[in-house]
Amino acid sequence: MSCQKCQNIQPLTNKSGNLLISCAVAELADIMVEYLTKRNIVYELEDKRTIWANIDTLADTISDMCTTHFTSKVLRDDVKMLFLESFETLTASVLIRMKTLQQYKDLLGSQKLIEIIEDGLLTTHFQPIIDIKTNTIYGYESLVRGVKDDGSLIYPDKLFGWAKDGDMLFYLDRACRETSLKTAAVKNIHAKVFINFIPTAIYDPSHCLQSTVEWAKQLDFDPKNIIFEVVESEHVADLEHLKSILDFYKSQGYMVALDDVGSGYASLNMLAKLRPDIVKIDREIIDSIDTNKMNQSIFKAIVQIAKENDIIVLAEGIERAEELAFCAKEGADLAQGYYFGKPSAEPRRKL
Repeated sequence: MSCQKCQNIQPLTNKSGNLLISCAVAELADIMVEYLTKRNIVYELEDKRTIWANIDTLADTISDMCTTHFTSKVLRDDVKMLFLESFETLTASVLIRMKTLQQYKDLLGSQKLIEIIEDGLLTTHFQPIIDIKTNTIYGYESLVRGVKDDGSLIYPDKLFGWAKDGDMLFYLDRACRETSLKTAAVKNIHAKVFINFIPTAIYDPSHCLQSTVEWAKQLDFDPKNIIFEVVESEHVADLEHLKSILDFYKSQGYMVALDDVGSGYASLNMLAKLRPDIVKIDREIIDSIDTNKMNQSIFKAIVQIAKENDIIVLAEGIERAEELAFCAKEGADLAQGYYFGKPSAEPRRKL
C-alpha cells in the first residue's frame, strides 16, 4: 500500500460557480455586500448574514479578497465560504466543506507552491563548508529557493510557510531534496553536499525517501559524499521516528547531520540517541563566542560529547576571525558562515 502523502494533489479550482458566504455577524455581511457591489459581482441575500454570489473564477476572486480588501483577521476568520459549481441540496455533509477566508488564502499559497513544484521553479544555492585543519572546502550546504516569473527569488521561509499552511510539507521537502541533487550534479560538485530535510514530512522512510535515493543513484553520486541534514531538530517530538529515518539513510551509505545543536533543551539527549555523523553547533552559540563565557561552556560540552562518540563537529554561523580562532582551538573540525562565503548559485571553488 502506498502512502497517501505521495499521491498527486489537486490545485484550487478556478472555475465559475456559486459562492455561499456565511458571516458571523450582520456587520461583516454588510462589508461583503459592499465588496461584491464594487466588483460588479451578482449576489443575492439569503438572510442578514448569508449571501449567494455568482463568481467567474474562484481562485481569482479569493486572491482579490485576500490581497486588496479583506485584510483584518476578524474578516479572515469569521467569514466562511462554500464553493458550488452548481446549486446543490445543502446537507450537513456539504456544509462541512465550508472554509474560512483564511483557509482559502492558505489554499492560494498552496496553489502557488504547486505551480513552483510542477513547473520546476526551484533552484539551489550553495554555501561552502570549510575543513579547519586543511583550510580547504569540505563541502557545501544546498539551500533551495523558488524562482518567480521575473527571475527574483522566493526564500525558504515563505515556501515552507505556504507548505505548512497547505499541508504540503511532504511535497516541498521531497522536491527540495531532489532539486539539490540535480543542481549539484549540473554544477559538477564532487565535494560533499549537505541536503536538508524535515523529519516530520517523512512518514515511512523506505517509501517516502525512495525517489531521493533513486535520483542519487541515477546521478552517480558516491553515497559518502551526500550528507542528509535534519532541520528543525529541536521541534521533533518522536525521536524513534527520527532515528528510523537516520538509520535508513545510513543503511544506504549516506552520512547524516544534526542541525542547530545547542539551541534546544533536548539537544544533548538527542545526540546520545541519534548518534549522527556530524553535529552543527547552532549559530546563536557561535555568535561572539570568543567573549561569551556561557556560550563557550556549551560549545565545549558539545565538543566533548561529540569527540567521545566519533562525531564530527561543525561550527555554524561564523562571521569573524575571532570566532573561527576560538572554535578551531576548542576542537571544531568544520566551519560554515559568511566569513567564508554567502550562499550563491555558483558554488565557490576556492577560499
